[in-house]
Amino acid sequence: MAAVAAVLLLVLVVAVVGIVASSHRSVVLQGYVECEQITISGKLTGRIEQLRVREGDSVLVGDTLVVINCPEAYAKLRQADGMEQAASYQQRKLDDGTRRQVVETARQLWHKTQAELQLATTTRKRMEVLWRDSIVPTQRRDEAEALLSAARANERAAREQYNMALQGAQRQDLESAQSLVEAARGVVDEVTSLLRDIHLTSPVVGQVAEVYPSVGELVGAGAPLMSVVVLEDAHVVMNVREDYLSHFGMGAIFEGSVPALNMTSVAFRVYYVSPLGSYATWRSSLRAGDYNLRTFEIHAQPLNPIPTLRPGMSVIVKV
Repeated sequence: MAAVAAVLLLVLVVAVVGIVASSHRSVVLQGYVECEQITISGKLTGRIEQLRVREGDSVLVGDTLVVINCPEAYAKLRQADGMEQAASYQQRKLDDGTRRQVVETARQLWHKTQAELQLATTTRKRMEVLWRDSIVPTQRRDEAEALLSAARANERAAREQYNMALQGAQRQDLESAQSLVEAARGVVDEVTSLLRDIHLTSPVVGQVAEVYPSVGELVGAGAPLMSVVVLEDAHVVMNVREDYLSHFGMGAIFEGSVPALNMTSVAFRVYYVSPLGSYATWRSSLRAGDYNLRTFEIHAQPLNPIPTLRPGMSVIVKV
C-alpha cells in the first residue's frame, strides 16, 4: 500500500508540475519588417530615354531617376509661346493707343469737312438772296439747302472719328486683350509644368525597390515607373490575438529578435494598434462561458535605428 501511495503521489506531483509549466509556457509571435514605399510616376507621355538607377541603388532627395523623351511636349511649348507673344503684342498695341498718323489723318478729315460746311453755309446764303430776287429758281435754292445738310452731317461724323482716334481703344477691348494674355500664359505654365517631368527625381531618401519599364518603352501619363522604399521608416507589423494584447498597448516597449541580422534583443515601441477584419480574425475559445477572440494589427518601430533592417525580415517576439 505504501508503494502504491508513493506512486500516486509521484504521479500527482508530475501532473501538477506539468500543469504549472504549461501555464507558464511562453508564446512565440512572429512579425515582419515593412517600410513606406513611394511609387514614382510622371504626368508626361513619352518614351523612356534613360534609367539612371537600378534596383537596390540608394537615392537621395532630388536624384534623377528617369529621363523621358517627348518631342510633342516641346512642340506644344513653342506653340504656347507663340500664342503668348501674339497676345502680348496685341495688348501692347491697345495700351499704346491709336497711332499718331491715324490721329492726324482723322484731324485733317475733320478740318476738311469744316471747310466744306463753311462753303455750303455761304452758298446757301447766296442762293437764298438770289432766290428772293427771283434770279435763281427754287430748285437751285433747295439743292444748296441739301448740300448744307450733308456738309453738317459729314462734319459731325468727322469730329466723332477724330475724338475716337484720340481716346484710343475701349476699356472692354483692353480687358479682353489682358484676358487673352493671361490665358496664353496659363497654357505656357501648363506645358512648362509637364516638361518638368521629363526628369523624374526622387522625393525621398531611400532605396530603389523595383523598376518596371525598360529603356525605349512608351509610358503613359501617371503610369508607375519604379518604387522607392523609405528605409528610415522600417517598422514591425504583427498580428496579435487580443488575449496577448495587454503586452502591446499604445506606447508599450517590447523586445524581439531579428534572425536575419543575428540580433537576439531589439527593443521596439508600439505606435499603432488596430483591429483586423472580423470575418477573418474571430477565434472561438471553445470553452463554455468564454468569448470569441479577435486579432489586432500592431506597428512598432525600433527604439534605436538599425541601418541594416530591411523589408521582409522576420521579427520573433516571446510573450
